[in-house]
Amino acid sequence: MKLFRLALISSFIGLGAQSFAADIKIGAAEALTGPAAKYGVAIKNGFTLAMDEINAKGGVKGNKIALIIEDEQGKKEEAINVFKKLIFQDKVLMVFGPTLSNSAFAADPIAVAAKVVAFGTSNTASGITDMGPYVFRNSVMEQDVLPVVVKKAIAHFKLSKVAVIYGNDDAFTKSGYDAFKVALEANKLPVTATVTYAKGDIDFKAQLTKIKETNPDAIVCSCLAEEAANIILQTRSLGMKQPFIGGNGFNSPKLFEIAKNAADDTLLGSPWSSENTSPANKAFMNAFKAKFGSEPDQFAAQAYDAMYILSEALAGITLTNNLEKDRAAIYEALPKVKHEGATGKFEFVKAPSKAGKEAGYDAKQDAIVNIAKDGKFVLLK
Repeated sequence: MKLFRLALISSFIGLGAQSFAADIKIGAAEALTGPAAKYGVAIKNGFTLAMDEINAKGGVKGNKIALIIEDEQGKKEEAINVFKKLIFQDKVLMVFGPTLSNSAFAADPIAVAAKVVAFGTSNTASGITDMGPYVFRNSVMEQDVLPVVVKKAIAHFKLSKVAVIYGNDDAFTKSGYDAFKVALEANKLPVTATVTYAKGDIDFKAQLTKIKETNPDAIVCSCLAEEAANIILQTRSLGMKQPFIGGNGFNSPKLFEIAKNAADDTLLGSPWSSENTSPANKAFMNAFKAKFGSEPDQFAAQAYDAMYILSEALAGITLTNNLEKDRAAIYEALPKVKHEGATGKFEFVKAPSKAGKEAGYDAKQDAIVNIAKDGKFVLLK
């Protein structure tokens, strides 16, 4: 297990003589190695940028945010270990993460049992917040985004039939498939074939040959970025030219690193767009590029906003150095935050209770539909 401690010290350039009363220890469990690192590293960078900015401006009531990041490797068992360490050993105020929905389903119950906020910035599967009242997320659910994407795709591509491919052993891709299925049925769009694959597969030609035989107008794909990119390349090698309709997992530079222009005309939904010209997003993008030398993605933007959402909640409470009371205070303060940042206007909405069990808080935010052109996503006009 790799440990990354990202905390500014008071002598950091730009702080001058500013002194801090104490550190506010925040935990983060993210996939910094392994296949999911393409998301986790972007998330880490988004957190770091926001933390640096907040601390450079004096922190929160004179206290600096000290972020302790653990590498959960995109694995359920590692996410469990990381949550236990951060909560019980490091005694953090709250925990961000984990990166993947699969890991969240494994680790979040630990936070719920300990009455510690688990704040996901990249978990979009249905059922995440059903695990308990201490589960928060600012990542918009696939079931809220994908109906918007399907409707836009039908109009843009003039679709009359589609095929579907999805990963059947991952909580995120299965949840995305369920959301796509509901949206396709609601729009009365026939499905010519539905095929699946398993995590780790690299050869999709058997499934794609089956799809090719049905001649759909487009291919709906609930997949993570690397698998999606390879699926796109293999469709092109089979002479298939259909556009793709993707979910949240497509929104990574990894898609274009692998598929390059073969991914052109792929549609996806997101709360964030690089073409959003709001002052908050322009400032975020410029600062991110200056700090990391690369363009940000949706996952960096959501993490960046999440850190600011947390700082606003912290500004509304008085920390007592009693960990149990302070954890309860941040739990009470977070739902009251309304923030406008890189991803636009945001607020939490209480998820409905199920079977008498109190749920957590989902994101209330509008979806934006993007289309891939020349190796990047742009707003669909």
